[in-house]
Amino acid sequence: MSEPVYRSNVHIERERGPIRLAWLPGEKEPIRFGLHGAIAEHYGIVPGKFPEHATTLDYIIAAAGG
Repeated sequence: MSEPVYRSNVHIERERGPIRLAWLPGEKEPIRFGLHGAIAEHYGIVPGKFPEHATTLDYIIAAAGG
């Protein structure tokens, strides 16, 4: 079996509640993930309790669409 061509080194840290910081290769600053709209509502997050940010699902969809 051959060696992997690439290994992504990602570090994720919970900031508070649903807010997470992700350090991704190629980015100088961490990416902030969170919840918004219907997704926040689904998880029972009270509107305005946390600032709205893109979800990990948003990033997956954006990556697949590229």
